[in-house]
Amino acid sequence: MPVHTSGSSHDSPGKGAGLGLALASALAFGGSGVAAKPLIEAGLDPLHVVWLRVAGAALVMLPIAVRHRALPRRRPALLAGFGLLAVAGVQACYFAALSRIPVGVALLIEYLAPALVLGWVRFVQRRPVTRAAALGVVLAAGGLACVVEVWSGLSFDALGLVLALGAACCQVGYFVLADQGSDAGETAPDPLGVIAYGLLVGAAVLTAVARPWSMDWPVLAGSADLNGTAVPAVALLAWVVLVATVIAYITGVLSVRRLSPQVAGVVACLEAVIATVLAWVLLGEHLSAPQVVGGAVVLVGAFIAQSSAPAKGSPEPVASGGAERELSARGTAA
Repeated sequence: MPVHTSGSSHDSPGKGAGLGLALASALAFGGSGVAAKPLIEAGLDPLHVVWLRVAGAALVMLPIAVRHRALPRRRPALLAGFGLLAVAGVQACYFAALSRIPVGVALLIEYLAPALVLGWVRFVQRRPVTRAAALGVVLAAGGLACVVEVWSGLSFDALGLVLALGAACCQVGYFVLADQGSDAGETAPDPLGVIAYGLLVGAAVLTAVARPWSMDWPVLAGSADLNGTAVPAVALLAWVVLVATVIAYITGVLSVRRLSPQVAGVVACLEAVIATVLAWVLLGEHLSAPQVVGGAVVLVGAFIAQSSAPAKGSPEPVASGGAERELSARGTAA
């Protein structure tokens, strides 16, 4: 029976690759709004754009789902949870929150997820977390408040805040579930299979919610305005599906497998910075001085969190659950 040492799969090269994947995921997710906004302004309902995004990605990943057709029998709870929380839950709660509270407030609450991940590890898994990791989360949250300029649109709507918090909780589910089985060796569920079936489950749930048969389909045959430039709507949709969803989820899940949920979660805060910068460059939405400073603070927080967290499997305080992964390994081997 092979023995896994604490640093065998989480050495510096592996961590570097994980950080690269996490940054790629943040970049891909961050570009979704820039492509989706022109589609919405062209006449598509936001919920329909979400459905097109998830359903299109599910169609692209369908061959992988067929290849891993035994996975639903082995890990049905994991696939259902990933589809309901990491795909449908995050999207539906976030867009529902946008209909009641300002975008900046919703985005800030959603990206409280890294702090919630630390709370999960500390109080549910009962494992200590490093002070530096906690500091990184605090800095990232504070910087994010500046990036989204939360003070410019403060308004109290209880249901809207609950929905945004629901999106944050679903994002916690994304990071925790993406990490399931990462230490189970060859018996670990294939991440591509998990993503494929998660997208299929998410698409099924969103179909019931979005009712795409009522969508204004002719919009996709026309063009959308991207800061004064006419771009085919189908090209923007292709970007949202292939880059902002398929590539974003693949790189995101792989990064969590190589890092840990709390590190990947803090790096994911860069998504808001990237989205703001891309909106500045491509949509002409200029950055203010507080947004620039906030982006720098988010970067500092992400750097502190990822550089201070020890490798998974080490005895030092971390925000990655050893006991939970041992149970996951036993479950996959059963």
